[in-house]
Amino acid sequence: MNSNETDPILSAAEVSPSLDAEALHAAMVERIKDRQRKLGAPLPPRVERALSAVPRHLFTPGAELEAAYADESVITKTDEGGVNLSAVSAPSTIAGMLAQLGVEPGHRVLEIGSGGYNAALLAELVGPEGEVTTMDIDAEVVDRARHCLDQAGYGRVRTVCGDGAFGVPDFAAYDRLIVTVGTEDIPAAWVDQLAPTGRMVVPLRTRALMRSWALDRDGDRLISRSHMMCGFVPMQGAGRHQRNRIDLQGGAVTLWVDEGPDIDAAAMEKALSSPRAQAWSGVTRKRGEPFSDQDLWLAITLEGGCVLTATQDAVEQDVVAPSWRLGTPALVDGANLVYRAKLRPLGEAGDTFEFGAFAHGPDAQRLADQLTERFRVWDTHVRSRLQPQMVVYPVGTDAVDLLDGYLVDKLHTRIVLSWHAPTS
Repeated sequence: MNSNETDPILSAAEVSPSLDAEALHAAMVERIKDRQRKLGAPLPPRVERALSAVPRHLFTPGAELEAAYADESVITKTDEGGVNLSAVSAPSTIAGMLAQLGVEPGHRVLEIGSGGYNAALLAELVGPEGEVTTMDIDAEVVDRARHCLDQAGYGRVRTVCGDGAFGVPDFAAYDRLIVTVGTEDIPAAWVDQLAPTGRMVVPLRTRALMRSWALDRDGDRLISRSHMMCGFVPMQGAGRHQRNRIDLQGGAVTLWVDEGPDIDAAAMEKALSSPRAQAWSGVTRKRGEPFSDQDLWLAITLEGGCVLTATQDAVEQDVVAPSWRLGTPALVDGANLVYRAKLRPLGEAGDTFEFGAFAHGPDAQRLADQLTERFRVWDTHVRSRLQPQMVVYPVGTDAVDLLDGYLVDKLHTRIVLSWHAPTS
């Protein structure tokens, strides 16, 4: 940080927790515990203790106490265009990923993407016999994390400035590796620096959808143990990836395509200007019932799959009516576009909703019917029966050595996704 800038980091005296901070802190932990219970994944006691031990407001200087203990990310740096470059992630996301990571006392852990707060939690989890190294490509972010860690009493956490794509080989091998920036791939350095029985947790974007995957090392490949929804600022440096986006209607509607087909933007503009076809599946969900696994299944199994986002104005003006404004499964087929519709309520109680499809283009009705049939297949054969498994192989692995499933080729890896009955 330049010396002529105002230092936003408060002194130790100024950040002494008040009764209000303590109450907000305790309430945050209770909310996270309740959320995890509702998701069917109770918070591990050791993660709960770590969350209770580390005051989050010490790592969000300048933020109001209510914001520091809300279940929201706290943005700590943006670029000149307003794009978020660094943030202290939402506490529920952090808690979920730490539960995935399974850190034990004495572990050696590498965190890629530094904000300070997560590193302090990791320090609580590894205990005095363990080691935590946290790194970031941005020297200002590292300096800020270092200052916050020292102020909060976590001076033993090691901070490193460097490109996360290359890890920190000087202190490997790591029992656990956690990435807290969004990545499009898994560099070979991460696998090389992971202990033979190690685990990494990575917010990996595949077919335009980001999920936090817990991956155990098995020789030169990685096998998933769990996954969860998440959202992170993108990785910088050698791991930076320019996402494929097709802006329509002046940017009001965007199609995001990763490892997918080329899209004719002019054809999509014409399609959106055509009348909307619709179809309804008869498949329903109750209010509060999660269905994010359907997104992943559709994105991987549909040829031509992509993700649709829209502005609030586009939704209010009925240009599109997606199920999720910030990321709805969609499919492009030639000059046609189909996406999962905003779920429609059924019955007088208003707590049951039906899956449907909206489509545009010369063959819109056929596409809408096909997508609703996919909902029925998911409901009959996948829903609550099968779970996704990801296996990550090094690039160059021969096809005969890959497990059966849906193959996604990336720069550094070959990823196979398949669906199986859950194991006990």
